[in-house]
Amino acid sequence: MHAELQSVRRPSALATHSTIGVVSPASFADAATLQAGCHALREASGCKVAIAETGHIGNFAGSAEARAAALMAMWRREDVGAIICSRGGYGSNYLLPLLDLDAMRAAPKSFVGYSDNTALLLALERAGVACFHGPMVASDFACGREDTESFFDALHGLPLDFDFSPHSGVETLVSGEAHGSIVGGCLSVAVTSLGTPWEIDSSGKLLFFEDVHERPFRIDRMLRHLLLAGKFQDVRGIIFGAMHGCAALSGEESLQQMIYRVLGELTVPIAFGFPSGHVESGNLTLPFGVPATLECTAEGVRLRVDAATVL
Repeated sequence: MHAELQSVRRPSALATHSTIGVVSPASFADAATLQAGCHALREASGCKVAIAETGHIGNFAGSAEARAAALMAMWRREDVGAIICSRGGYGSNYLLPLLDLDAMRAAPKSFVGYSDNTALLLALERAGVACFHGPMVASDFACGREDTESFFDALHGLPLDFDFSPHSGVETLVSGEAHGSIVGGCLSVAVTSLGTPWEIDSSGKLLFFEDVHERPFRIDRMLRHLLLAGKFQDVRGIIFGAMHGCAALSGEESLQQMIYRVLGELTVPIAFGFPSGHVESGNLTLPFGVPATLECTAEGVRLRVDAATVL
């Protein structure tokens, strides 16, 4: 493993006496589902769980100002060791100009989410704060979709080692080995970051992209957009998620074939099927912003990631 990048701030590891904060930066979560997820999280972690109450306006979990204030208040609480999003949906991009990213970097905390909350993961990673693409309270813990081992290993300060055989659903599209920190998240959200102060910074990185219920031609268009924007120019490797609901129709070019056609000439290792984000079960926690090594071979895919929290 490479030495940790000095510019990245890692939060403290989650302690058993800590409180886990639950925030809703995007859409509001159904109260019963949220409570069920908090109960499951409390049982699995042994930690206290605190919910940031922001109400809701339409489909949003309150106004942008209320959501941003709730996130910053949870971040500033000394007893809160980690912050987990309740769900995705839409609306986390409203928070970007309202957050104090300098204060968040000065006192880093473990922040976990995916889907629409990719906007926040990209902003934190760009600000130099290690963060986590992983299960959310109402979307995963309430339904038993989380992978508890990788979640708690990551938040407790342990390195992660994911090793997949060719029959696991994770496959090699282009063989090779690459080193770099991971950045990315939901592909459609990452594309909409382009042209903003918080756009995805891909240079020298391992890219991780996943999405849900997108037709292959739309994924083709998004990858081409990133390619034309120069975002693949200096990447070290690419990891695609399970891409649930994105399979091609009968007789069409497969999703894997399309990805290879669009990106294969980059000659960097490419893996497909990593189960983090929009998955039906076993949602893995994937640290962003710390050194990682990707190995893609005919025998399988291995991804090793340095500890993202400090013991």
